[in-house]
Order: sequence, then C-alpha cells, then structure tokens
Amino acid sequence: MTIVSLDVVPEGRIARVLRISGGRNVMMRLLAMGVTPGSTVRVISNKMHGPVVIEVRSTTIGIGRGVARKIIVEVTE
Repeated sequence: MTIVSLDVVPEGRIARVLRISGGRNVMMRLLAMGVTPGSTVRVISNKMHGPVVIEVRSTTIGIGRGVARKIIVEVTE
C-alpha cells in the first residue's frame, strides 16, 4: 500500500482518504462533497492538466489539482 496525494493516483485506482491537509474552507468544502477521512474514492480521470475526477459515495466530482494535492490517500488497489 502506497501513501500519496490524490493528484498522483493513476486512473482506475481505488484509494482510502487518510487526511486532508488544507485550511478550514478546503476542509469544509471537501467534507460537504463526501470526501472525508476513511472514505474510499475511485479515480476516474487524472490527466496532466485539468481537474482530478473521482467517484466518492456513488457521486462523481471534479477536484482542482491544488486541492487534490491536499488530500492524502492510501492506494489500496
């Protein structure tokens, strides 16, 4: 198992959120979207440019690369 930031997880991989290392606004926004410590996310799209598209709690969302760098995950699959 590898611990990295969400912005480097390859497409199609599944990861578990360990922590969010952002400020209060980033933390509250992510929590409202269902990205919480312990939640499982599947990376749908992670190109070199543009947002990281993930599926979390049966919902697909796009997250900017800067915010994705603040989400620390453990790649499980």
